[in-house]
Amino acid sequence: MKKKYRKLPRNTDYSAYRHPRWWPTWLGIGAMWLAAQLPLRVQWQLGRMAGLLTWKFAKSRRHITETNIHLCFPELNGQQQQALVRNSFIANGIGLMEIGIGWFRDTEKLKKITRIHGLEHFEKAKEAGRGILLVGGHYSTLEMGGSLVTQYIEADVMQRDHNNPLMNAVMTRSREKRYGNVLAARDLRGLFRSLKQNRAVWYATDQDYGRKDIVFAPFFGIPAGTITATSRIAERSGCTVMPFSHFRDDDKPGYEIHFHPPLEDFPSGDDLADATRINAIIEQEIRKAPDQYLWMHRRFKTRPERSDPGFYGRKQKQ
Repeated sequence: MKKKYRKLPRNTDYSAYRHPRWWPTWLGIGAMWLAAQLPLRVQWQLGRMAGLLTWKFAKSRRHITETNIHLCFPELNGQQQQALVRNSFIANGIGLMEIGIGWFRDTEKLKKITRIHGLEHFEKAKEAGRGILLVGGHYSTLEMGGSLVTQYIEADVMQRDHNNPLMNAVMTRSREKRYGNVLAARDLRGLFRSLKQNRAVWYATDQDYGRKDIVFAPFFGIPAGTITATSRIAERSGCTVMPFSHFRDDDKPGYEIHFHPPLEDFPSGDDLADATRINAIIEQEIRKAPDQYLWMHRRFKTRPERSDPGFYGRKQKQ
């Protein structure tokens, strides 16, 4: 059973977590730290094993992943879809191991296996002095991509706080060493302050946050609840909106970071057109490495009409 934690204010003072109730979490964090010290190839192999175990036993998440891939890749036959499901769990298992690298190791040493593309777009946008909203997606390289990109640019990040206050403290303190500011997901005042100071802020738009302040824009050809906040932020701040992506190169091994040209005429005044444009860009990036996306999330949970049947249904017995 998933452990419930009472919602507490963010507290990153480790002395607040001395009570024995936090000892199991400390043990888990210690294991993460130890694993992060292993060679990268060893960590990737452990991640593959963890991904395969999750694929085999996490039936509910597998059902969600299978549903998403069936919806988004109808051109694949059943065998190809199942292979993509399996590879997605492997990629996200590696991503789980990379969290420890991002939190506990100096990622400057990984610059030699990192290729960065389009940095000139970022530098030109900084010269414009309007702040930069880095619009990205939930790829399996989320933590590693963030750690690596801060080796090249200064940026702030918006994060959804972890349900476990101690894990959240470790995550926040680790990110504070790399990012300029670590903003809570709802801290719009902090976001606008950063943009006003001509800072870059990493902002992900590709999850289903419910029915509030959304439009239904196509994502892989399916109407998906998409937040309109990106348009509102750009409209109010006048910032540059720049798509941003990051991938793992399994063959090298190594990583790739992509800064894309800023969006012109954004916002357009049409929320649906803006959301469709953002979704199309994220979809284009996902197709470069479809297994490296977080397909375990119920991206199509909110349907255009409340009476529309859901895609996910009840977990199937197997």
